[in-house]
Amino acid sequence: VQLQAYGGGVAQAGGSLRLSCTASGGTLSYYYMGWIRQAPGKEREFVAGISWPGTRKNYATSVKGRFTISRDNVRHTVDLEMNNLKPEDTAIYFCAADRGSPVSTRAAFWGQGTQVTVSS
Repeated sequence: VQLQAYGGGVAQAGGSLRLSCTASGGTLSYYYMGWIRQAPGKEREFVAGISWPGTRKNYATSVKGRFTISRDNVRHTVDLEMNNLKPEDTAIYFCAADRGSPVSTRAAFWGQGTQVTVSS
């Protein structure tokens, strides 16, 4: 599956951004989906994941209560709503997918990253 991520940008601390991920020319059906981020000089970090068809969700401790992952199985999109953003959320965010297991930093399929910058 080919993934495309949208919605990055610049926000002030305390603000919100929404990221979206779509399948280019395909479907997200039966895929575990998730978001991974990488800050400058740091390793990739799991952010949030969602099962097929969306009954289970999990979050990194650092974003729990602030970020919400969701999926629309008709439009084949996965969104990440990010609220109460902090400067430490600044990173490139990647949409990722896997089959048979939850998304992790070793996911099988990756989209291009989208930059999120949070200013203090």
